[in-house]
Amino acid sequence: MATIIKPPTALPTDFGCKSVFLAGSIEMGTAEQWQMEFEREFQATEVILLNPRRDDWDPSWDQSAEDNRFREQVEWELMAQERADIIAMYFVPGTKSPVTLLELGLFAQTHKLIVCCPVGFWRKGNVDLVCERYSVRQVPDFAALLRAVRSLI
Repeated sequence: MATIIKPPTALPTDFGCKSVFLAGSIEMGTAEQWQMEFEREFQATEVILLNPRRDDWDPSWDQSAEDNRFREQVEWELMAQERADIIAMYFVPGTKSPVTLLELGLFAQTHKLIVCCPVGFWRKGNVDLVCERYSVRQVPDFAALLRAVRSLI
């Protein structure tokens, strides 16, 4: 049975099974909630899904280091990615996803990224070249991302 952990829930010291961070487009109102598909796909699998899509997110929070709620969110995401076995990264076409682009740069050399950047994402060329340079596994579509993650669990 999959365990879903979202911020601000504290991360356990030992996951006890494979863990997958769901990195990618979240842009409220623009990006589809693709993380829910991961939850459905892996519901019967022993895996920890680290989903940064916070249920109580408030867009009025000041996105600065001085806002403790915002700091808590960003620090949770960074720690979860550092501790995850796999980072599944999905760039949704039609979004900008600046934080996901930043995370691609941060984690490209960790050998735990699987990236899906379909045609239509505005910076697909940049993503493709970073993945090529650092030998990051890429898949062509969301269904292939699900299959690639399943093969590693």
